[in-house]
Amino acid sequence: MIKPPASPVPVFKLYGETTAWPTPDLIHCESIAERSSLHDWEIKPHRHGDLVQLLFVRTGHAHLKVEDQVHEVDGPVLLVVPALSVHTFKFAEDIQGHILTLAMPLVERMEAALDGLALGEARCHRLAGDGQPVDRLFSAIVEEYLQLRSGRELMLQALISQLMVWLHRQGGQPTAEVAAPDRGREHLQAFMHQLESSFRLHWPIDEHARCLGISAAHLNALCRRLSGQSALQVINQRLLLEARRNLIYTTMTINQVSDSLGFSEPAYFTRFFKRATGMSPRQFREQR
Repeated sequence: MIKPPASPVPVFKLYGETTAWPTPDLIHCESIAERSSLHDWEIKPHRHGDLVQLLFVRTGHAHLKVEDQVHEVDGPVLLVVPALSVHTFKFAEDIQGHILTLAMPLVERMEAALDGLALGEARCHRLAGDGQPVDRLFSAIVEEYLQLRSGRELMLQALISQLMVWLHRQGGQPTAEVAAPDRGREHLQAFMHQLESSFRLHWPIDEHARCLGISAAHLNALCRRLSGQSALQVINQRLLLEARRNLIYTTMTINQVSDSLGFSEPAYFTRFFKRATGMSPRQFREQR
C-alpha cells in the first residue's frame, strides 16, 4: 500500500494568518493570552517563513516545542523562535506574557549591528528571579506599540535594540541542542539574507539562484515548501513592505518612492502596488 504524502507544515505570517504581513511596522506585539485563548490555549505546529519570534512567559506554565527542543517551563522564560523552525505551544489558562514578532529586515539589521547575535538558533533563556530586566523591556515595548505617538517607530527600535543587547550578552549555549537545519532551510535563509541587499535591483530569479549555487527551479521549490510562496512572491512582498514603510513613515513623493525601490517608471510602481493592495500608493497614504 502506498502511503499518502504527509501534510505539509503550514506557513503562517503570525499565529494563523497566511495573508501578507499586515502592517508596515517591522514588529508585531501581543499578549500570549490574546491569541492562544482563541485556540483553546494550544498553537498547533507551524512555521514562519520570514519572521523571528521572542516569546516571554512572565508567569504560568507552558509546553514549548521548537523542532526537537521541548521545554516544560514556568515563567519567567524567554524563548527565541527562529524563522523557518517548526514550533508548537501549549499554555495554562493563567499564562501571562507576550509574543514579540520581528520581520526579517529588522532581524538582519540587529544581527549586523551586534556581531554574534544568533537569532537563527532556538534558545530558551530561563530568567533569574522574577526576570525584571526583560519584564521591564517587554512592558515598555507593549506600551509604546499600542500607542500612536510621535517617534513611535524610533522608540520601538530603541527598546528592541536594548532587548537584542540583552540577548547578545547572554552568550552561552542553548538549553538543548536543535537538529542541524537541512540544506533547504540553509538555502532559503541565504536567499532571505541576499534579498535584503538586492531587492531594489529587481534581479531575476535566475540571478538569485546563481548566487546561491542552485537552480531557479530548486529555489522556487524551496520557497514554496518552506515559506508558502514562490520566489517571485517573496521578492514582491519585500518590495511591498518597503513601499508601505516609505509611504507612511517618510515624506518622499510617489515618484521618489518608486525611484528608491528601483522601478523604471512611477506608473509601473503604481500598477505593482495597486495589484498587491487594491489601492494606489496615493490612496494608501491618504487612508493611513
